[in-house]
Amino acid sequence: MKRRIIMSLLAGATLVASTPLGAGPAQSAEFQGRSTEARTQPADVPAEFGTDWHDPVTAAPPIKKPSGRSCQVTLAEAQFRDFTPYRGTYTPPAGCGDRWSKVVLRLDGKVAGRQYDRLGYVHVGGVEILRTSTPEPSPDGIKWSVEKDVTRYSDTFRHAQDVEMLIGNVVDDTYTGVLDVKVTLTFYAGRPATTPDKVITLGEDNTLTTPRNSERILAEVYATGSGGGCEEFWYLSVPDSAPYSCQADGGPYREVQIKVDGQLAGIAAPFPTVWTGGWSNPFLWYVVPGPRAFDVKPIEYDLTPYAGLLNDGRPHRVEVSVVGVPEGQSGWSTPVNVLVWQDAKRAHVTGKVTTHEVGDLANSSTYTPGSPHRVDTEGGHRLTVAGYLDTSHGRVTTTVRRTLANTSTHHWTDGENVDGLDATWTDDESVTVDGRGPARTTHTQRTYTMNGSTTVGDDARLRTVLTLGDRASVTESRGGRRTAWSRLDDTYTGDATYTTVVPRDQRHAVGTTSERYRLYGSEGCYDRSLTTVQGVLTEERDRC
Repeated sequence: MKRRIIMSLLAGATLVASTPLGAGPAQSAEFQGRSTEARTQPADVPAEFGTDWHDPVTAAPPIKKPSGRSCQVTLAEAQFRDFTPYRGTYTPPAGCGDRWSKVVLRLDGKVAGRQYDRLGYVHVGGVEILRTSTPEPSPDGIKWSVEKDVTRYSDTFRHAQDVEMLIGNVVDDTYTGVLDVKVTLTFYAGRPATTPDKVITLGEDNTLTTPRNSERILAEVYATGSGGGCEEFWYLSVPDSAPYSCQADGGPYREVQIKVDGQLAGIAAPFPTVWTGGWSNPFLWYVVPGPRAFDVKPIEYDLTPYAGLLNDGRPHRVEVSVVGVPEGQSGWSTPVNVLVWQDAKRAHVTGKVTTHEVGDLANSSTYTPGSPHRVDTEGGHRLTVAGYLDTSHGRVTTTVRRTLANTSTHHWTDGENVDGLDATWTDDESVTVDGRGPARTTHTQRTYTMNGSTTVGDDARLRTVLTLGDRASVTESRGGRRTAWSRLDDTYTGDATYTTVVPRDQRHAVGTTSERYRLYGSEGCYDRSLTTVQGVLTEERDRC
């Protein structure tokens, strides 16, 4: 049985352009300590999955919301049956001013019947403020919610804007699930948060024109491999010489690059997101989704070294590409927002790029035939860019260093009845700002891991065992002395089995899943874990 037959991903859900369940993830400075507490659910665990299960949940921390006055605006309310976008109008809230301490987006959804997982986005004034995917429903129906801190887009929210939302869907005699969603923004009055002065989208031909007094420029790219085809599970692709259902000349190494006027300005490792039909086994994800599945986080690139160039008042070309995608093949969506901080005391901030060092791109995939077949991959890249700006508070030099690495071993048997992967990605970045006063450095070490296998037995029973890891370490220092730090470890594990090629009510599916989300550092500690069995939430545990 070929994987292309049994793989259930985002079939047909191509994005035109584009966070976890229940409460959304908090920023590193927004978590609070909790006492150790375990709660075992009293509900009986069935012998196998039935026609209903627990609504989707996540172990991620809730967003910390300010007390006091708040105002809510509905952005969108729609039922998605096809690929027709919802279009509406946003009007800023009355009664909470135009400078907010926090802005929180909330998506509430419900769906029943049978449906694939689907990708979606929300745009306000052309700015992408949410990229998300959906759970797969039970016949009896489920509800889920997503929250996201969108305070950084405050500049966009201060003006009336067009709204566009799409969760591309197919509804027919087989796939009956209509996606019924509502999206709101809640604005919290109080001491205004520090946010970018401008939020800009790229113009025609991917051009960017920044204010001439920009002193910090950050690009964010909501990069997702999606829309049907092999790029949804790019990490499993193999060289053309290997007998596997997903082939790519360069194998599975992927790198998201951003260029300014043709010059490489940023590199990043994409997160290996697994959607809720992934690894051929939706029973893994019915209650607990994989990391980031419902809150697709953008890749961030600090383009401040290029500010002197971009501040000349002319349009500059900004392009995003993905290394490793076969030429002419679709499957990646890479919308770009540009966040700009301005120098209020200068009409024009000048400067130049002083350093641009690009290491050789390493990308080697070695195929070893046999039983099982095997592909070993090693990839990586380095980039250093530095530039200065002459601001109202003196000359400021920004240096960005980024190093990527990927190793993976992929093994499979003839017919792909056994298919496994053990992979690690690292993305190590440091940004140093040197001007008046001691130099300030933010060092971020990101590590993504995927270890699992899918096996189809002679009895057509398909079993998937999988562990996913999303880890990050952030250290801030000033003058060489650490001033703040945080560590994140979001780990998902699952083991689920069902009978393939039979009607839904004959699958006799069983499965155990768990997630542990740990976030700790100079701001405190958060540690929460969830366990489910056959779709029943059996344990919640809070530590710290």
